[in-house]
Amino acid sequence: MLLGVFKSAAVSIPWTFLVYCLLGVLLLWPASRLLEQLWWKPRRLERALRAQGLRGTSYRFLTGDLKEYARMNKDAGSRPLPLRCHDIGPHVAPFVYNSVQEHGKVCFSWFGPVPRVTITDPDVARDVLSNKFGHFEKPQFRALSKLFAEGVASHEGEKWVKHRRILNPAFHLEKLKLMLPSFSACSEELVTKWTQSIGSDGSFELDVGPELQTLTGDVISRTAFGSSYHEGRRIFELQGEQIERLMSIVQKFGIPGYMSLPTKNNQRMRQINKEINSILREMIGKRIEAMKAGESTKDDLLGLLLESNMRHTDENGQSSMGMTIEDVIEECKLFYFAGMETTSVLLTWTMVVLSMHPEWQDRAREEVLDILLFHATIYVLASLIMSIV
Repeated sequence: MLLGVFKSAAVSIPWTFLVYCLLGVLLLWPASRLLEQLWWKPRRLERALRAQGLRGTSYRFLTGDLKEYARMNKDAGSRPLPLRCHDIGPHVAPFVYNSVQEHGKVCFSWFGPVPRVTITDPDVARDVLSNKFGHFEKPQFRALSKLFAEGVASHEGEKWVKHRRILNPAFHLEKLKLMLPSFSACSEELVTKWTQSIGSDGSFELDVGPELQTLTGDVISRTAFGSSYHEGRRIFELQGEQIERLMSIVQKFGIPGYMSLPTKNNQRMRQINKEINSILREMIGKRIEAMKAGESTKDDLLGLLLESNMRHTDENGQSSMGMTIEDVIEECKLFYFAGMETTSVLLTWTMVVLSMHPEWQDRAREEVLDILLFHATIYVLASLIMSIV
């Protein structure tokens, strides 16, 4: 009886040991993969970059240079830039500026566990931008692009060619001229608002940044969606919130898997993206139905884009030659992102520079009045000739 117990124990021990070994392997495998991505691979890449003669920062586990990047941006943003200072690099991109000063015109830093090569040498930049062999690919941040936009700016190869071919007609000069009334209407509304704010002493003070950001949103909304202006304005507001939420986690989103965590901020960003997609899908669906019913195409960006897309689909007889509804949604989102900050900041800086140089204001005003007077004269003469004829 006792011998039987010993035999049973001797038989069961190897199976228990095998189970533990199997569990250990199952746990070690993902751990080793994670360690490879977060430590060994970045270290190999760092050695390879240095072997090619590049200099840069040393890799820090998991975060790379993200913490330093966020700290320097916050510090630079807390100090105003002197009005007549033209050395904007340390203020606008302090981390990049310091990296170039310390490591040279071609250097590298770390976006989480991913190295980022910064090029400020014009000759090297020209080689990269004229790349014809596919050696220099666009960086892909799938978690971020899904929440913002996956348009032509992030595509490569044949997909980029297809989207570029469909988008080009919407940006021809003659098509853009049709949007001038929208530009004028938005500008007139802003000027009227400012005029009504002038005090009894003939002046008033305001922060032009938010005002011009609102103007940019109005212009983009009207030129992109025309009569669906209010829905477009909602998209603009949502994307503005999306950017603010992204900047609040700038030192974290480069960490692999962080954007997938169920944090309050990440959940809100996903909700915003879902609402934007829902609004755009409904607007696009209505336009497509109207076009199929024979209604004329609107002169806004969405109308021109859908017209070009349907032309490519119908003429070739293949839907693969055109874009899907999801593709159109992403291009509309990209149009917003590409235009909102860039345009509003440029207009704000223009106002600042004009305030620094009053003589430029006089010259610009004279040129505008000369052009308007010239065209007004031509219009009057043309009207007289037509009335005589």
